[in-house]
Amino acid sequence: MVIRERDGQTEICIGMRIRERSGASWVLPKGTPSEGESAEQTALREVCEETGLQVRIVDHVGAIEYFFTQDGVRIHKTVHFFLMEPTGGNLSDHDHEFDEVRWVPLAEAREMLTFPTERQIVEQALPAAGVASAG
Repeated sequence: MVIRERDGQTEICIGMRIRERSGASWVLPKGTPSEGESAEQTALREVCEETGLQVRIVDHVGAIEYFFTQDGVRIHKTVHFFLMEPTGGNLSDHDHEFDEVRWVPLAEAREMLTFPTERQIVEQALPAAGVASAG
């Protein structure tokens, strides 16, 4: 997850996907490792692809596990999240996986994120980011 301070306000980069079955979901960038990639390498690559941002890792935040079905097959996925800060890039360069990518004030992102597990990851990252938790 990518966090920045702008005009005295903490903002987080989130993306929106529209799926025919489930509608719009606001989520943190994440993805599947390529063969031989470490969790850190995957995170850096996926954030760049999905958001258009160049980033650096500040800290490991945690992981979430979930199941989803793809082509009739139930898949178990573990996603490792890292606190990151932007070093360059542009949101307009995001790939096709997100329909929209934006910087959102932290308080608003807490409400917008679709999945409770991702809201929890955001809260876990706040101390390392030097931001007080709402919880």
